[in-house]
Amino acid sequence: MDTSASATMAALCFFLILNAEAAAAVRHGQKITGGGRNIRRNLIDNGLGRAPPMGWNSWNHFGCNIQEKLIRETADAMVTSGLAALGYQYINLDDCWAELNRDSKGNFVPKASAFPAGIKALADYVHAKGLKLGIYSDAGTQTCSKTMPGSLGHEEQDAKTFASWGVDYLKYDNCFNTGTSPKERYPIMSKALLNSGRPIFFSLCEWGREDPATWAPKIGNSWRTTGDIKDNWNSMTSLADQNDKWASYAGPGGYNDPDMLEVGNGGMTTEEYRAHFSIWALAKAPLLIGCDIRAMDKITFEILGNKEVIAVNQDKLGVQGKKVKKEGDLEVWAGPLSGNRVAVVLWNRGSSKATVTANWSDIGLKLNHSTVVNARDLWQHKTILPINGQIAANLESHACKMFVLTPQ
Repeated sequence: MDTSASATMAALCFFLILNAEAAAAVRHGQKITGGGRNIRRNLIDNGLGRAPPMGWNSWNHFGCNIQEKLIRETADAMVTSGLAALGYQYINLDDCWAELNRDSKGNFVPKASAFPAGIKALADYVHAKGLKLGIYSDAGTQTCSKTMPGSLGHEEQDAKTFASWGVDYLKYDNCFNTGTSPKERYPIMSKALLNSGRPIFFSLCEWGREDPATWAPKIGNSWRTTGDIKDNWNSMTSLADQNDKWASYAGPGGYNDPDMLEVGNGGMTTEEYRAHFSIWALAKAPLLIGCDIRAMDKITFEILGNKEVIAVNQDKLGVQGKKVKKEGDLEVWAGPLSGNRVAVVLWNRGSSKATVTANWSDIGLKLNHSTVVNARDLWQHKTILPINGQIAANLESHACKMFVLTPQ
């Protein structure tokens, strides 16, 4: 084996060791026990969450102001904008879609003033566009808005209702939870979804209260590791840091979720939104758009529609990248990709312009000085070569650079 090949193998081994816990967790979840398959095995068999989900959610921009016309127009825009062709497939309703009270048989009732045709008709419309429909409920007595019932005590009934409507994704919140541990409440809905007769992506949203990364991989496809995101720099960076410490628990079939994207909602600068999208992609977070895609500007589309950054998020290796170097406000985040490649984000979180440098040793590339590395700049869409020993960038405040490094 030549020196270059040996070095490339060493780089891959480095990241495999770093993520051994993740691999072990996935193996454990897939183990056949007790003469039958456990819940986690079934979720993987459903083929859901092999890569982080991509789509749209109504909450960040619209809150409770949702109705079927908006959802249909959003599905239309997802296709006509070209976002659907890039992998964005879920159109997800959040809170406030149902009436406050169930019907005489205990079933959810879609809000008549907002969804007069019902959720089944909406799902049919979304499916006809080649997309999938997501819905929202809560592992408590009411949802967080207090405008509709939760699913606590109605898990089997609600899961069957969702399946009958053609729902493909469930975000399951944690309000009005009677003080019971989520470790007791969330598995009930997981089993109910598996018994519903339809594959439904299960997104746990207990806000990271009881470290769900340590137990949710057995029952869900994604789990919130944080509280709710807000459309500002401090919130976004705080959630990125909170999510980072759970990197080793994520992998194909189940991902850490630092909440939805705020790109395009107006509370951050272009550079901040670009950093937001870069870090979420590197961290294998769900890419759920939170703006009004019917009215997004060119810059917003260029961020959300960056094929090369999306490819990092959707990489088949499925290993979450993480923060590997920090010098004050200057950070390096990195993670392995398939094909012996490495994704790197150089990030200036400070208030003034500065140079951020990543040495090969910082990101796990154990290469000798003569080894050639090609660096693909994912935002400039240019390849830089050859590079030896390190990569650096002079960055404006809050800006980042994102690269894919390929040892030659």
